[in-house]
Amino acid sequence: PCLSIRLGRTKTATADDDEHVLLVGRPVTALKSWLAEAQIKDGPVFRRIDQWGNVDRRALTPQSVNLILKARCEQAGLDPALFSAHGLRSGYLTEAANRGIPLPEAMQQSLHRSVTQAASYYNNAERKNGRAARLIV
Repeated sequence: PCLSIRLGRTKTATADDDEHVLLVGRPVTALKSWLAEAQIKDGPVFRRIDQWGNVDRRALTPQSVNLILKARCEQAGLDPALFSAHGLRSGYLTEAANRGIPLPEAMQQSLHRSVTQAASYYNNAERKNGRAARLIV
């Protein structure tokens, strides 16, 4: 399965921009399950859930996403200070580099506009995985 998600307003785009990302495979199945369970037919995907399990119509704030991520890391026994919502985006590029995905292709999905910024995540992975690091001088 494949799904295109329109992002609306982001850090680098206005609500009028037509920014979107593609999901393929298991993420589509997981997202469709969440949308059905939460009875979401339109609007934001990630929403506040109150203590009684009611799903709000408004989107989570970036600060809320960060707090939820840190709380889940702590529940998993990880140090929440080592994780952030921004780290998910940069971590995506690092993982793409580790898997050998070309930078332009990864940037289409991560929506990084700056090649310089995106390439900085790739440089470390390429150095670690490259043949030059295996040379003995």
